[in-house]
Amino acid sequence: MKLNKSKLMTFKELKITEPVLKALSDKEYVTPTPIQEQAIPAGIEGRDILGIAQTGTGKTAAFAIPIIERLMKKERNQRIESNPSLRKNNKRPIKALILTPTRELAIQIEESFSDYGKYSGLKHTVIFGGVKQGQQVKRLNQGVDILTATPGRLLDLIGQGFVKLNNIEHFVLDEADRMLDMGFIHDIRRIIPMLPRQKQTMLFSATMPEEINKISKDLLHNPVKAEVAHSASVVDAIEQDLFFVEKPQKIDLLVRVLNEQTEDRVLVFSRTKHGADKIARALNKCKIGCEAIHGNKSQNARQTALKNFKSGKTRIIVATDIAARGLDIQDLGLVINYDLPDVAETYVHRIGRTGRAGNSGLAFTFCSSEEYPMIKDIQKITGKKLRRVS
Repeated sequence: MKLNKSKLMTFKELKITEPVLKALSDKEYVTPTPIQEQAIPAGIEGRDILGIAQTGTGKTAAFAIPIIERLMKKERNQRIESNPSLRKNNKRPIKALILTPTRELAIQIEESFSDYGKYSGLKHTVIFGGVKQGQQVKRLNQGVDILTATPGRLLDLIGQGFVKLNNIEHFVLDEADRMLDMGFIHDIRRIIPMLPRQKQTMLFSATMPEEINKISKDLLHNPVKAEVAHSASVVDAIEQDLFFVEKPQKIDLLVRVLNEQTEDRVLVFSRTKHGADKIARALNKCKIGCEAIHGNKSQNARQTALKNFKSGKTRIIVATDIAARGLDIQDLGLVINYDLPDVAETYVHRIGRTGRAGNSGLAFTFCSSEEYPMIKDIQKITGKKLRRVS
């Protein structure tokens, strides 16, 4: 079943209850995005959902809000205190599982549950690899309703007996195509049989490769299809400028651009981890404060850099594609493609970080002569000609 585009204009009209509306109001969120308009009412009804949506479309709220609503309703109808089987050791069973490919994305989903579930009374936590498990296990042992996890750490903690999935009522597979790209499909196929057959399932993916299509058919029962914004429409609101510049001159151009664009927060994309560090060092040498985020950085360093960027302490962040995947940063004025990506679709993911939620955005692309063939692919996928500046 495919849902027709809704004419609903505010969260209040999406059958959302007061605790969640209050939390949304605290964040000054009034108008849902198209994916939220389509998915939230169906999700609140308990329907399975197939969401075809890219990063930056507001899909986290599209699954988080229905989960919070349904769990709150169940809490109201059947208080944990009145159920002796759940009262044992005073520990809540995990009722919702969100699987996501990267640590950064997992942390941001957890932050979303904190924001939207602020007045819900529900407990939630996040588990991911790359850090010691002690604190994560401690929180799990206190009992949680909603668990956000990366596949590897989830399987580790299941194996050690710290996580049980037999009470799951809501399951979300987020960024399914990226799970495939990053080699997590084998892990996903190990996790799925551990879940109860009777549950609500929501699968979100920017694209639908054959393997993901197969998993969606196995997982979803008569799903509502919520689909928004193909690549071309994601970039419609973004002004895209093209600078022809050879590699040795790129850093000088970057310094000049950043000195001119002094008000906006800027995300600079590098194709490699080594390149990201090199750019960050060069900018800091020129007294332009910035930080780099990539896979070789410790988890704490990455989280600190992201926190500084979100708070405005750091205005510029240099990132690789995998590290930037899922970063949800408000008021991002400019994205700079210092290097062109290997795949044209990655360009769309990159520049989709500016111009979110209906705001116009700006993207600069630095292109050397050897990178030029990629420009043709990019213009083909976006259906838009990049404006040549130099």
